[in-house]
Amino acid sequence: MSGHNKWANIKHRKAAQDAKKSQVFTKLIREIIVAAREGGGDPNTNPRLRTVLEKAREANMSRETIERSIKKGTGELEGERYEEITYEAYAPGGVALYILALTDNKNRTAQELRHILSKNGGTLAESGSVAWLFERKGVIEIPAEKIPDMDEFMLLAIDAGAEDIEEGDPVLVYTSPESLSALREELAKNGFDGEARITYNPKNSVKVTGSEAEKVLKLIDALEDNDDVQEVFGNFDIDDAELDAIMEKLEG
Repeated sequence: MSGHNKWANIKHRKAAQDAKKSQVFTKLIREIIVAAREGGGDPNTNPRLRTVLEKAREANMSRETIERSIKKGTGELEGERYEEITYEAYAPGGVALYILALTDNKNRTAQELRHILSKNGGTLAESGSVAWLFERKGVIEIPAEKIPDMDEFMLLAIDAGAEDIEEGDPVLVYTSPESLSALREELAKNGFDGEARITYNPKNSVKVTGSEAEKVLKLIDALEDNDDVQEVFGNFDIDDAELDAIMEKLEG
């Protein structure tokens, strides 16, 4: 899974910066509503809701806003009806993109994404043409400072159901989506608490460099700036040093 950790780290840093924007609240509110609608309003029995509530608290969302969003999801309060949709696309350099969205208007979202892609050198793809390139996985991000002995941690994680572990900061622990909640609880009991989420890992990657690499990251940035887009996954491979340089340029 070369390159995933570097990109995960940069996305984590970017998320911390985005937390200063009101836009992050819009995305979190939608996720809370959908999670509560699908699994109920109790985070103790709804792992998806529990995960997004942790993100909401990290972003300093008020308790009132969280509770109101949960009630909209459970139907206690009237609210918008958001639908989960995936879009498939191609970025410059032949990079495949898998886009997760929550929307109350499919036509509007498709039109907006088509415009963003066209403006940034990408194209919307036929359904099924990209999805097979990605594998749905559960992942837990654990700060490296919480793991004093990596070998001991790996043995514990594998015994608890981990399928793969990628060293770095954060350390990424992969498992099946169905095992994510149980694995997280087991690791947390042993002092290794971390952020859990569902991700889509590329089965193979496309190497991009120079201006193409910059165009790919600019396109992903533009897509994630759209309120309806929750997350974008790509099968690109960019050298760490070049990735750092491009992100510094984009953030500057």
